[in-house]
Amino acid sequence: MRTIISSLTLVAASVGLAACGLSPMYAGGGSGAVAQGLAAVDVPPIAGRAGWLVRTELNDRLGAAGDVSPRYRLDVRLDDNLEALGILADDTVSRERRTLRARYQLVDASTGDILLDATEGADAGIDVVSSEYATIAAEQTALENLSREIADRIVTRVALTLREQ
Repeated sequence: MRTIISSLTLVAASVGLAACGLSPMYAGGGSGAVAQGLAAVDVPPIAGRAGWLVRTELNDRLGAAGDVSPRYRLDVRLDDNLEALGILADDTVSRERRTLRARYQLVDASTGDILLDATEGADAGIDVVSSEYATIAAEQTALENLSREIADRIVTRVALTLREQ
C-alpha cells in the first residue's frame, strides 16, 4: 500500500513540476542549446599558475559538447592571495588563508558586446606544520581545489547567461 501511495505522490509531483514551466538547463544533452553555447566559448590564456589551473578547468567543462567554432570569449582576471592568519607567541605562522578571486566577462566575439560581467571568489584555510614540504603541498592543493570551485561557478553563471540568449 505504501508503494502505491509513494508512486502516486511521485507522479503528482512530476505533473506539478511540468505544469510550472521548469525545464532542464541541459535539455538535449551535448546537442542542446546550452551545451552548444558553452562549447562555443573560447578562454584566452590567463596569467600565472592559478590562471593555468582555472583555464584548464574551464576548458574541461566548456568543451564537453565537442569542438564548435568560438562565438564567445571569456576574459578572466585572477587575484590569488596567501595570507598569514594565526601567529604564535614566537612570531611563527600556524595558519594561512588562500583566497582566489576571479573577475570575468563573457564577450560576444562578433559584436564585442559584454553579455556577462561578474566576479567569483573562494578561500581555503591551510594549517602550517613543521614540515615545509607538507605546507607547500597543502598550499598547492588548496589552489587546485579553489581553481576547480571557481571554474564550476563561472561555468554555471555562463550557462545561465547563455540560456537567456
